[in-house]
Amino acid sequence: MSASPRALGLWSATALVVGNMIGSGVFLLPASLAPYGQASLYGWALSAAGALLLAGVFAYLARRHPVAGGPYAYVRIAFGDFAGFIMAWSYWISAWCGVAAIAVAFGGSLASIFPELATPARATASALVVLWLGTACNLAGVRTAGLVQLVVTIIKLLPLFVVIVAGATRLDAASFVPFNPSGLNWLPLTTTTAALAVWALQGMECATIPAEHVADAAKTIPRATFLGVALAALLTIAACTVVLGLMPLNALAASTAPFADAASRLWGAGAGITMAVAMAVSCLGALNGWILVQGQVPFAAARDRLFPAYFARVDASGTPRVGLVVGSAFATLLVGANFTGSLVSVFTASILLSNAAALMPYSSSAAAMFKLELRSPAPSAWRLAVAALALVYGLWALVGTGAEALLWGAGLLLAALPFYFHQRRKGQMRTSVRHPA
Repeated sequence: MSASPRALGLWSATALVVGNMIGSGVFLLPASLAPYGQASLYGWALSAAGALLLAGVFAYLARRHPVAGGPYAYVRIAFGDFAGFIMAWSYWISAWCGVAAIAVAFGGSLASIFPELATPARATASALVVLWLGTACNLAGVRTAGLVQLVVTIIKLLPLFVVIVAGATRLDAASFVPFNPSGLNWLPLTTTTAALAVWALQGMECATIPAEHVADAAKTIPRATFLGVALAALLTIAACTVVLGLMPLNALAASTAPFADAASRLWGAGAGITMAVAMAVSCLGALNGWILVQGQVPFAAARDRLFPAYFARVDASGTPRVGLVVGSAFATLLVGANFTGSLVSVFTASILLSNAAALMPYSSSAAAMFKLELRSPAPSAWRLAVAALALVYGLWALVGTGAEALLWGAGLLLAALPFYFHQRRKGQMRTSVRHPA
């Protein structure tokens, strides 16, 4: 491979984190959280703490091992080829499942702007069109994708700021009573609401994936990770909490576009349409970022000869075209399932599978940090504590995705084993890890 230009600086890398974290989830979560009212803040607090712990894990690992592949690379360094392969496969599944979910959400947001698109066939067509437009953008190169991500992230954050600032002055006191309408005790309440928040906070590791395209990766990636996670978590929690306080909870629970409905209550129907447009733009930004990731993960694994060699092929701009196209093809199959199921059911199934597939590499990365720190000449007690707490959070969140998502994830992982043993029989696997020049 020819040397790749360091196309992503601090702000582009931060935009990749924020853009991938603030996608479809933030705009849909208020309806899911409405049955729990403002007591959902308990779950937000736990999920935000878990996200920051995991951000600490990725920041530490990126500083110590600034290699492409993110969670896959770190697990491979700590535990070897087989564990690395499983994590690469799992994370790749997470990426293209997430792409499918976001594309479906875009189809839904577009339908709320243009009601004539609200049929399953038209919504599916809209999702597929935007999926492949995002793929084409990434095929143009990492620099182009990074610039698009930065611009789109700035555009989509503005409506969230407006809702937070303006909405905070017009909260409905009735939305705060009762504080916990679900009647659940603290532990099940926190567990349930935190599990719902996982999707909205997924993506904290995204600056680590294209490490070889990041300028001064050892410094830029940790900064972008912490800055991006803190900004995304703060905005997501504030925006969802404000929307929960703007509308009656029973009306919010039935809403298919909570932010658009809240904007309509504040400023009229035109504002609602504007917010629906903002949701579509948000989906575009997240889609662009996750498509970039879905190409980089198999590329990194293929360079270490854990994936077939054709995933490591790049064009003149350093773009791994095969991983991008194959990942988008799998995402297309998931989106196509909208013909036999409702848009909401396809979205829900996609995000649960994506969460389960991502939480395995998250948890394993925390375990990798613990092992690598323990092996260092002078292990740090606080770093070991961060890794241990992040591991506990990751495993807890993994269990919280539910039995169905875990079974599907296990089945897809088992399907990967023949590919692993095929690569092993060919004697192609390395014993060393490639570091960027």
